[in-house]
Amino acid sequence: MITPLTETEFLCDVADHVMEVQRDEGVYRHIRFRKPGTMCMHFDLITWPGYLCYTGDMGTYVFTRLVDMFEFFRTDRSHASRAGRRLVVNLSYWSEKLEAVDGSRRGGSAEEFDAARFRKVVNEYRLDWIRGDARALLSKDERRELWEAVASDVLDRADDGGQVAFQAANDFDWKPSRYPAWSGRSWRFDDFWDHTFTDYTHRFRWCCFALAWGIEQYDLQTARKEITA
Repeated sequence: MITPLTETEFLCDVADHVMEVQRDEGVYRHIRFRKPGTMCMHFDLITWPGYLCYTGDMGTYVFTRLVDMFEFFRTDRSHASRAGRRLVVNLSYWSEKLEAVDGSRRGGSAEEFDAARFRKVVNEYRLDWIRGDARALLSKDERRELWEAVASDVLDRADDGGQVAFQAANDFDWKPSRYPAWSGRSWRFDDFWDHTFTDYTHRFRWCCFALAWGIEQYDLQTARKEITA
């Protein structure tokens, strides 16, 4: 299963980043964050009425929801503190506000196929079969044959990508081999598409942490200016 990026890992990545204000005129902003002297893991936050564009090493993501998108991404920081976290991100809700994604030169997405999730669901089906109808309808040898057929025909395709894995599951239709004229039930992955086999990419998770952290840095600097004004 995809290992989620943690807040601690993200904060380590940006520990030496500084904020550079390119433009700050109401909702028209261009704020850059980077480690001085390098563009490694840099990112820009660019806003205009109704939109925010994150662009940097982790790709480009355009969000739309409110006139001031900094306001949209400001979260309940006191809730985060009570939960032992500094930053609050809402992957599912924020991803719904995506207008465009360019995650890499090959195109991008906020989500990707998770082979481990696919295997988990396939194995759940397989166990249900063996403990259910297969126990009543099949011999021990036939149950072993069914078990191994799932492994060779479906599970072994999980690392070949989502399209290949889905097709293998869709094509699976097993019947006892020693009964050519078998008219009983066959074992198929019915309602398989009701399950979710994707997870958020590392790049999109990093982007969301960057949004929360970057806006926090902007707000802190704005507050300091107001105090010294």
